[in-house]
Amino acid sequence: MARESDFSTSSRVSSSKATSDKATSDKASLRKASSETVQSLTAREAAESHFLQLISSLPKVSVQGYDKHRRVIYWNTSSEDIYGYSAKEALGQRLEDLIIPEFMRNDVISFHNKWIVEGVPIPSGELALIRKDGQTVNVFSSHVMLKEGSDSPEMFCVDIDLSDQHAVRAELEKIATTDLLTGLPNRRHLELKLKSRIEEASSASAAMAVFFIDLDMFKDINDTLGHTWGDKLLTAFAERLQECVGDAFFVARFGGDEFVVVSNLIDEKCSISSMAERIVDCCKESFPLGAENVFVTSSVGVSLFPEDGKEVETLLKNADAAMYEAKDSGRNRYSIFSKDLSLFLHKQRNIASRLRASIQKNEFTLLYQPQIDLRNGSIISCEALLRWTPEVAEHSAPPDVFIPIAERTDLIISIGRWVLEEACRQARHWRNKGIEICIHINVSSSELEQDDFFERLTKCREKYDLPPSAIGLELTENILIKSDEQVLDGLQKQRALGVEISIDDFGTGYSSLSYLKRFPVSHLKIDRSFLENAPESEYDGALMEAIVNLGRKLNLQIVVEGIETQSQLTYCQNVGIECAQGYLFAKPLPAKDIETRLLEQG
Repeated sequence: MARESDFSTSSRVSSSKATSDKATSDKASLRKASSETVQSLTAREAAESHFLQLISSLPKVSVQGYDKHRRVIYWNTSSEDIYGYSAKEALGQRLEDLIIPEFMRNDVISFHNKWIVEGVPIPSGELALIRKDGQTVNVFSSHVMLKEGSDSPEMFCVDIDLSDQHAVRAELEKIATTDLLTGLPNRRHLELKLKSRIEEASSASAAMAVFFIDLDMFKDINDTLGHTWGDKLLTAFAERLQECVGDAFFVARFGGDEFVVVSNLIDEKCSISSMAERIVDCCKESFPLGAENVFVTSSVGVSLFPEDGKEVETLLKNADAAMYEAKDSGRNRYSIFSKDLSLFLHKQRNIASRLRASIQKNEFTLLYQPQIDLRNGSIISCEALLRWTPEVAEHSAPPDVFIPIAERTDLIISIGRWVLEEACRQARHWRNKGIEICIHINVSSSELEQDDFFERLTKCREKYDLPPSAIGLELTENILIKSDEQVLDGLQKQRALGVEISIDDFGTGYSSLSYLKRFPVSHLKIDRSFLENAPESEYDGALMEAIVNLGRKLNLQIVVEGIETQSQLTYCQNVGIECAQGYLFAKPLPAKDIETRLLEQG
């Protein structure tokens, strides 16, 4: 049996051995851990070194390293290219003193400290930083913290140069906001700028003026000299307008031959008038175009913020309305938007709204005024005259009021289609009763500009089985002057078929003998203003006789409008005028009354 001392000795030997084994094991573990730590550190350092080598070789990628005090410790070649500092100049400088704009410096310091202390990384994003020469450089900046958690953390910034992208973006923005012909801001830019100016004026409780400018009779210059010289005129006018108003005013091309000037410097009516006069006077001197010196005038409309509108659309619309008032007053002048004009426009909008409703309800009628052969007193044709007959009589308006409104709003296109259809229907009705006279309808420029006008005219005649001679077209001088080659070609084809084409109110527009030669005209209708005093006035009589002789030389049939007295009739007969219409013979009559007279005439 073993002794107690033997167990004790054995236990001590065993314990001593276990202690020795544990110590040996601990030492091995420490050596292994130390080895793993060294290996880990070496791998991390190698990865960091490889990272730096990799990003340093990238073109247009700036890499900067900063110590925990944000002093530069690393500055690659691309950093020199992008920011303008050599590595020698940059090393040791603080980040916030080197490339950070002043307004960002406190935030940069705060973000950096928060990363080091709290481990919150700085987010990546696009930044506008500063070059050595003071210029702004746009970069996309990302950030990496090396040796994080140690006593010497290092922040590396990786900045991708976005200069090319920003240059392309700026060019695209310029294209989107610049009129390519004149170099002025375009309509889109104008609306953005005007919105900004309105906000500024509202905050400062300041006034502002919008000047809407339109070149008078610009289309005539385009048609006479060609679009190339028309473009040169627009460019020259744009330059002169900018010089005229100065850099303190925002100048834009609204479109076509329309320009807009915006001013925040207007405080009093007198200064508004002075500026408007200065803009009108821009055209006092001629514009040299090639071998010619071209004179052009402008009409200017003015609206004021805040009294004439507090929104972009309203201010432009009211300035545009004032400009049209200036045109209606004779052109080459300015007009300031007023409450009276506002009321007038409000009335016009109401009329336009009621007209639109009447088109849907078919609330129109045609009256017919006979045209008389002065040699025998017979009715040889008649002019169809439009009347508006809404259900509520008080909602109506006379033709000289509602037709211009319809023309400005393009409602005239729908109304004109109704007139053509109704005139053809009436012509067919009369022909069924043996009455074969030509019905002349008035055609607006908006209708003629429709691509399908002549096609509709032909189809409508065919629908009612009418010959081309059954429906005549009456056009004003201004419509003919503004017509393009497509319209001219269409008129020539209709005239070749036998359609009568009259120039209405001859002498009241912008008469040109070359247009009489160029257009396929069959009838010349002399305006009543020439006849009114012709029997008593030698001067008016001479004008009247000159027009009649001109018509005869061109083989045109002369029609005199507005005969109201016996002396006027006698005068017309004495100068050899063949045809006339006026209250002396008949006012515009309903179709049934004309029909009765025609049947009696046989």
